[in-house]
Amino acid sequence: MLDKIYITRKLPEEIVEPLREKFEVHMWHSEEKGMTYEEIKTNAKDVQALWTMLSDNIDRALIESLPNLKVISNFGVGFNNIDIEAAKEHGIAVTNTPGVLTETTADLTFALLLATARRITEVEQEIRSGNWTSWSPMQYTGMDVFGATLGIVGMGRIGEAVARRAKGFDMNVLYHNRTRKLDAEETYGFTYAELDDLLKKSDFVILLTPLTPETKGLIGERELNLMKETSAIINVARGSIVDEKALYDALVNKKIWAAGMDVFEQEPVPVNHPLLTLPNVTMSPHIGSASIRTRLAMMQMNSKDIEAVLEGKQPKNRVV
Repeated sequence: MLDKIYITRKLPEEIVEPLREKFEVHMWHSEEKGMTYEEIKTNAKDVQALWTMLSDNIDRALIESLPNLKVISNFGVGFNNIDIEAAKEHGIAVTNTPGVLTETTADLTFALLLATARRITEVEQEIRSGNWTSWSPMQYTGMDVFGATLGIVGMGRIGEAVARRAKGFDMNVLYHNRTRKLDAEETYGFTYAELDDLLKKSDFVILLTPLTPETKGLIGERELNLMKETSAIINVARGSIVDEKALYDALVNKKIWAAGMDVFEQEPVPVNHPLLTLPNVTMSPHIGSASIRTRLAMMQMNSKDIEAVLEGKQPKNRVV
């Protein structure tokens, strides 16, 4: 009897077909609409492999309801949507997709920084709505990026890639991380700073730290009040790292100048979300790794790791 795989989102057949040749593969019918918790529980009840998306909540109760499960392969670098301890206790391998999306996500991060600094989405809407009817010297002015101070919170692979791009803009790069990156400091001239000091000195703050119990709510009212009134914060990590109510208040009360966001506490973002009403918030819909080449490469990594576990081999990108 063939091992069974369940995929929680419809993926390109070119990716899935090689697995069909060796295993019994079942896949959710929609590319756009994700599965509910109960739908995953029902559809995957007797599978050996579960291919999940970052929006899927794979908690202890779900894991313990899938007695045949051998591997959970998560589409993304982050895996905070999975109860890692429960998987470990039950001998279930968990894999992710590190490395392959580093440069693509760094590109998006820097694009969001530039768009936030120069108010790109705001002024584009002005053109589309017919509000651009004249020119004046201080109209639609933004903030300079070249020569500014950039603070990066979370200097992992993506953080280093963003910092390298910043050097091309002659930016002074500060960073905060659990451990210092002495080699990067020496090679690229990055400067380590404690979080409060980084927030006080930076013109742009980019969040790239993983979501953990320690980083949840890391940026709240106190931290935002430390920032310059002319500064902007860019979140490309996880939405829950920032207290969005505190961010809204800081923007409305001009405690900081602007925000750029690729991630949110609730995704998709509710249409009545207060941040949607602010012109100084630049948003993208969690597309850090969304280039065609990168997304296909991520899928290939998940596929190969599932195949490895089901064939009794060690997966390349094992978390636990």
